Amino acid sequence: MTAARKVLEAEAHAILAAAARLEPALSAAVEALLAKAGKKIIVTGIGKSGHVARKLAATLASTGTPAFFVHPAEAGHGDLGMITADDVVVMLSNSGETDELVLLTPHLKRQGAKLIALTGNDRSALAQSADVHLDAGVDAEACPLGLAPTASTTAALALGDALALALLDARGFSVDDFARSHPGGALGRRLLTRVSDVMRTGADVPRVPDTATLADAIVEISGKGMGMTIVTTRKGTVAGIFTDGDLRRCLARGTDIMHRGVADLMTRTPRSIEPHRLAADCVLLMETPPKVTQLVVVDADGMPVGAVHMHDLFRARVV
Repeated sequence: MTAARKVLEAEAHAILAAAARLEPALSAAVEALLAKAGKKIIVTGIGKSGHVARKLAATLASTGTPAFFVHPAEAGHGDLGMITADDVVVMLSNSGETDELVLLTPHLKRQGAKLIALTGNDRSALAQSADVHLDAGVDAEACPLGLAPTASTTAALALGDALALALLDARGFSVDDFARSHPGGALGRRLLTRVSDVMRTGADVPRVPDTATLADAIVEISGKGMGMTIVTTRKGTVAGIFTDGDLRRCLARGTDIMHRGVADLMTRTPRSIEPHRLAADCVLLMETPPKVTQLVVVDADGMPVGAVHMHDLFRARVV
């Protein structure tokens, strides 16, 4: 366990050291990428740096900066044709002397592409040739043999994330933008599913007027299967809500339910949400103490247009 802790400490130190020398190079890299807005961002590297480069390309793409990975060996055998003078090439190499990348550099510069190098050696061939150099150098690898890329790849990975998220911030990339890049899986459902997509509407929404008896309300609750009914005013706005929990509390108090009006026993300030809100926001409202399992959906005028039960969120796989 001591050895494992030393690895984490060494890698944490590598990230902090990279953070200390971040500027002005990172700002220059961000400006270079912003200047090529709408153009291609190519990320390249080989070996462990190649794996980090693939991750950086994916992170850039998912956070508003279109990017893709090109293998440096393939670039020298035709894929170089994908790169034009309008593009930016981000090259990753810990040594900064990786042959496959160094050999590409004069061809890229001849084509007029902008070069950003992310290396661990500011005196290396790549660092010297690049328009912008990001220093990911480390004092030592976390590997006890000092051989396996560990601290160096961690520093490069973190520096790549810093670049991608600085671009995200500079572009004003929003949650909605992020959702459009992540339509699949649980994340996509949380970011794209609206209340209007999951709420019950029309005849499926239990409701009674505020003149109804408690017995009328119980019949409506039983028939609609939401464990509650909305209580409306004569104008159709929400007067309150009466739930099966309210009913149990009435029975516990010995209330004469046969001769009482629902308006006397309802909750007058039910929790509500608008149909354009994210369905995931329903969970936050429901989980706020005291917890509830139903929400009234209202429009801008306070008119009830639907209702949501926690089970609806489960069915939509929002939670």
